[in-house]
Amino acid sequence: MRERPHDGPLPAARPVPGARPPHPDGDRVPSPPGPVRAPLTRRQYAYGLTVALLVLVLLVVGILR
Repeated sequence: MRERPHDGPLPAARPVPGARPPHPDGDRVPSPPGPVRAPLTRRQYAYGLTVALLVLVLLVVGILR
């Protein structure tokens, strides 16, 4: 299959009437803000502290053995 020869630069992009406006340059697309995250409860703090202490105890036991 033969390719077409290069004709030169592509024509400039033109806005389409009635279409959405183009995205601004960059890697982020504008969107509405997400929901606010609820604060952690006491139970979640207790679970996190328990897991952290368990991991610390197992680490100390593993090092000392």
